[in-house]
Amino acid sequence: MARIGITGHSNLTAASAPLVREALVTQLSLHRDRLIGVTCLARGADQIFARAVLDVGGSFEVVLPAADYRDRKVKPENAAAFDELIDKASQVRTMPFEESNRDAYMAASEHVLSSVDAMLAVWDGRPSGGHGGTGDVVQAARERGIPVTVVWPEGAERE
Repeated sequence: MARIGITGHSNLTAASAPLVREALVTQLSLHRDRLIGVTCLARGADQIFARAVLDVGGSFEVVLPAADYRDRKVKPENAAAFDELIDKASQVRTMPFEESNRDAYMAASEHVLSSVDAMLAVWDGRPSGGHGGTGDVVQAARERGIPVTVVWPEGAERE
């Protein structure tokens, strides 16, 4: 059973989403048999990853950074997509933080890293904009010896 985690940008442009999804499906298809994805289910890369896992017949687990994540961080325009995906998760774990913040995000990512065999990173290669960003998670994965495949298809952009 392959356990694959995701880290990636939440601010992908609308035109980038199908490019990223196709690239993720290509990567995940290598593990089509008995695939479990692990995601924090943030908008952007994490939600695209969850859908790509389902596209190839896998299941996914969710690690929420804090108790207030849904109420505080999921924007109204993303709430329906978030709720739909969380209902499809095989497991949902909430980290022991009351409030969503950079420390909670990094702790959730550390939990993902502790439970996977490999990581996919939807990442443009630029440094993180703050503690717990994509670049930090890639660095932490590499320091732990977890294989990281960077997915940044031609034409992908951030808002």
